[in-house]
Amino acid sequence: MKMKKKTGIFLSIALAAGVLAGCGAKEQTADGMKLVDKEKFTFAASGEFKPFSYMEGNEMTGFDIEVGEAVAKELGLEPEAKKMKFASIIEGVKSGRVDAAVASHTINDERKEQVAFSTPYYYSGPQIFTRSDSDIQVATDLEGKEVAVAKGSTYASSAAEHTDNIKQYDSDITALRALSDGRHDAVITDFITGKEAIGEGYKIEGRELLGRSEQAIAVSKENEALVKQINEALEKLHEDGTLKEISEKYFGEDITVLPE
Repeated sequence: MKMKKKTGIFLSIALAAGVLAGCGAKEQTADGMKLVDKEKFTFAASGEFKPFSYMEGNEMTGFDIEVGEAVAKELGLEPEAKKMKFASIIEGVKSGRVDAAVASHTINDERKEQVAFSTPYYYSGPQIFTRSDSDIQVATDLEGKEVAVAKGSTYASSAAEHTDNIKQYDSDITALRALSDGRHDAVITDFITGKEAIGEGYKIEGRELLGRSEQAIAVSKENEALVKQINEALEKLHEDGTLKEISEKYFGEDITVLPE
């Protein structure tokens, strides 16, 4: 009985080790890219950040998704979009569950310690959103106020500069919906996302813009060849007007070039 029990334990450990090893396993292409599947460009997005990524039935669509698909085409690979909670996407890239994140990640020093970034594929910026009856106009008005943000976003740090009362949601859209429904004093999110929410009938208003930001594709630091290939793909997509076309489809303007 003891021998069978020990054998079972050793077998369980061996199987677990095999599963863990397989999670980060990558296939290497001829040009040095390490991919989950060497025939595919597997990228993550949240599916909860309209119009950047959102669900239509069982399919993800949106600006980020079409950018990821266009990059895949330039790489000569089949696009494979994976839905993940935004807060877990960077870890998914680091652990090898996906090749990259095309998920509107803002480049900042904290993230650069964890992943490598492509050149920016669009430019945006955070903005304060409130209800129309709010006295909040600028960032200093947020002192002591209850501010909602998306988990894993850079907006939490923006809010923390002005208040300790921060509520976190799985997505920017759910935070904005809560604000529209009468909860919290304000939300900090991307100004484009807020603008789209207003267009869909959310009872909110945009107030002070808190700066400009660069959004880029996140890739494992151990996958330099993939970063290089993605940058070359983005350059071509800029030059042939594909990125501009995708942007104008979703926003009516070109957000893929640095504002003057």
